[in-house]
Amino acid sequence: MAVMTIGKTHLGPGPLTVDDLQHTPDDGRRYELVDGRLDVSPAPASLHTLTTGRLTAHLSYAAPVGMLVMDGPGVTLDSERTRHRIPDVAVIRNEDFQMPYTTKPPVLAVEVVSPESVFRDHHTKRREYAEFGIPSYWVITPDSDKASIIELRLENGEYTEVSATFGEEVFETDAPFPVRIVPQWLLRLDGDWRAHIGGAEEPPAED
Repeated sequence: MAVMTIGKTHLGPGPLTVDDLQHTPDDGRRYELVDGRLDVSPAPASLHTLTTGRLTAHLSYAAPVGMLVMDGPGVTLDSERTRHRIPDVAVIRNEDFQMPYTTKPPVLAVEVVSPESVFRDHHTKRREYAEFGIPSYWVITPDSDKASIIELRLENGEYTEVSATFGEEVFETDAPFPVRIVPQWLLRLDGDWRAHIGGAEEPPAED
């Protein structure tokens, strides 16, 4: 494999490993590895960063002691260290925290879809995260008109879609911990998102 050049950064003959990522430029882009090859994504746009910021804050508030909610953690997917992904948000157990990157499956990985990442998030990463053994995977589409959350859970080595929630509907799950999210309040700017993002609680049933 030829030497790869990114700007003024030279990456030696491949396959590349996570060690080579320290030589990539700090330019806001996301540098991941697929079987020793760089997979480069542009810097996230505004709706993307708004969604990930609110989601990270909301999940952090809901997370029980012993779980960490992380914004864009590096996850190395193989022992050869040639597969490396950066979920937009991930939840890991405290005991699985590692430096500089985790090598153990998070209990949840979340990808927020950008125009250029539709196939990657819905297909490529879905397969990679399933093979790595991540039990829960969410795909969020930050559509300003009708945002959505698709929840997938690992069953027999493959992901099965268990719910799809849109707009002002309430997404509710117990994996990896109980949480409620109204997709549109990941984006709305016309009120206090913190007061609305969990939706209205159902009143207790009368006897």
